[in-house]
Amino acid sequence: MLKALIFDMDGVLVDSMPFHAAAWKRAFLEMGMEIRDEDIYAIEGSNPNTGLPLLIRCAGEDPEAFDFEEITAIYRQEFGKIFELKAFDGMKECLETLKSRYLLSVVSGSDRLIVNGILNQLFPGVFDAVVTGDDVIYAKPHPDPFLKAVELLQVRKEECLVIENAIFGVESAKRADIYCIGVPTYVDFEQLDRADLVVGGHRELMEHLLSLGSSPSI
Repeated sequence: MLKALIFDMDGVLVDSMPFHAAAWKRAFLEMGMEIRDEDIYAIEGSNPNTGLPLLIRCAGEDPEAFDFEEITAIYRQEFGKIFELKAFDGMKECLETLKSRYLLSVVSGSDRLIVNGILNQLFPGVFDAVVTGDDVIYAKPHPDPFLKAVELLQVRKEECLVIENAIFGVESAKRADIYCIGVPTYVDFEQLDRADLVVGGHRELMEHLLSLGSSPSI
């Protein structure tokens, strides 16, 4: 029986990844490196400890030569300057309807302060459990973030459904052995092919979620 829906935040609930990408690119430039949007979208869902080494290697540099905390501090400062808060159209209303049927959770690789700030402004009181990049040692694509959410929700894995838009997020959900719906917000449809179901966009996603019964596969 389906009891809980677990959402990624960036790219699923909030159209925020372009701002994250711009902030990371600015931070890398200040450190003398260049990265591309597609490099950032490819590792979306990871936390800085996991994602930064991958991005630094994409820039052709050695991760051990850089201070992750310094890069992250520049990113946070820049993100705070440029970020424009925007939920995907219809998502708030969709979540309010779903809350009467299921437990709801967010699992994000972003910082706790960023995640809580966004959720408190856009979706106050909606989520029963929140897992951020600060709450686990091993971030997406490891299964730990979703397993943490399952633990907090006090349900079984087979009673959950994950909604993800990122390659690492889908990988994380499947490694946690949880049914996963993919929505290709910033990546190609085919890149989410490990998901159990890939929808065409947010309108189709919300229609599907609102039509769910007691089984994730319905």
